[in-house]
Amino acid sequence: MTARHVVVGVDGSVVAVRALDEAAAEAVRQGTDLEIVFAVSDLDEAGPILKSAAARVRQRQPGLPVSTVPMVGDATEVLLRRGRDAALTVVGSRGLPGFAGLVLGSVSLRLAARTLSPLLVVRGDQGSRSAGPGPGGEVLLGIESDNDTDAAAYAFAEAARRGSPLRVLHAWTYRHLAPVGLEPVPTRRVQDDINRRSQNETAVPEHVVTSLRDQYPEVPVQTRAVRSGAAHVLLEATGNAAVIVVAAHRRRGRLGPQLGPVTTALLHHACCPVILVPVEEASGSRD
Repeated sequence: MTARHVVVGVDGSVVAVRALDEAAAEAVRQGTDLEIVFAVSDLDEAGPILKSAAARVRQRQPGLPVSTVPMVGDATEVLLRRGRDAALTVVGSRGLPGFAGLVLGSVSLRLAARTLSPLLVVRGDQGSRSAGPGPGGEVLLGIESDNDTDAAAYAFAEAARRGSPLRVLHAWTYRHLAPVGLEPVPTRRVQDDINRRSQNETAVPEHVVTSLRDQYPEVPVQTRAVRSGAAHVLLEATGNAAVIVVAAHRRRGRLGPQLGPVTTALLHHACCPVILVPVEEASGSRD
C-alpha cells in the first residue's frame, strides 16, 4: 500500500530549493507521492515557481509522482492543513520576504510548535547531505526519556530507509544545591545518589531501542548516555549526522504551544536537517 505523501513548502528561494531536494529524496525513500505547496496572496504568482519546482524534481527523481498546489493564505496555516495527514512535511528555515519567506522564528518555528505530523526543517546555511535516496551519513536520535518511543520508531525507520547507521544519544544533568557558604563538593551521600542516577540514565537509551532492534535488525545501532547539557551534546553530534530526529516536546504557553529550549537550539544551530516528531503537549518538560 502506498504510504502517505510528503509535503514541501516552496517559495523560489535557495533554501526552498534545498528543502525541495530533501523532500523529493524522502518521498523516494518512503515510496510515496510528493506534494509541492506554494502559499501566496495572488494565485497568478504561483505558476512559474511551482512549474520550476516540479521540473527540478522530475529531472532529479524520475518516476516520482509529483503534484503542485497553489493556495492563498498564511504559510503556516496552509502547511499545517496540507501536512495534517502527511507522512512528512518539509520546510526551509530562510527564504524571501512574505510567505514565502520561510524565516526561522516565523514559519518554521510556528510549524514546529503546532504540527501534528513529522516535520523536517532544512536551514539555509546547510548544504544538502542527502541528495538521493541512498546512504549519506548516520541518523542521529536525541532522546529525553524512555517516553520518546515515537521519535525512536521514526529514527529507526529513517535509518533503514537510508541504509545508514543509527546513533542514539541521551543527555542528563544532576542538579545539587549546596548550602549557602559551602563549596559544592559532593558528599558521600550526594556521590552515591549521582552514581545511582547515572546507572538509571545509562539504561534509558537501551530501554528505548530494545524492541526496535528486533524490528530493524539491518540497522547498526550505537547508544550512549552522557552527563551534560542536552543542547550542547546534540549540537556537537550533528556535525557527523545526515539528519537528527528528536521528539518535539511542547508546552502550553500564553501565546499557544511553545517548543522547549533544546528543540529550539537545534532548529537554530544544528549542522544537519532536523526532523521533529510531535508528542502531546504538556504543562512542563525537561526539554
